[in-house]
Amino acid sequence: MANTKSARKAVRKIARRTAVNKSRRSEMRTSVRKVEEALEAKNAEAAAEALRGAEPLIARAAQKGVIHKNTASRKISRLAKRVKAIAVAG
Repeated sequence: MANTKSARKAVRKIARRTAVNKSRRSEMRTSVRKVEEALEAKNAEAAAEALRGAEPLIARAAQKGVIHKNTASRKISRLAKRVKAIAVAG
């Protein structure tokens, strides 16, 4: 348990930041899952729409330090590649 006043404040700050990060990560994962579900259903329009919603959430998660910027870039790239492939095929 934190003993000093500053350590107690740090614990409070960390708890707030953890909650924000957890929420941001959850929102990002949900948006990615929606893209993947549209891809599974072979629905090109829904997949493209879901990707437009997911891309800024992934980028923002990286900007805020929830995930690494290269991880975000890789996720966006792979999803876009799959959406494009289904649009061309369908």
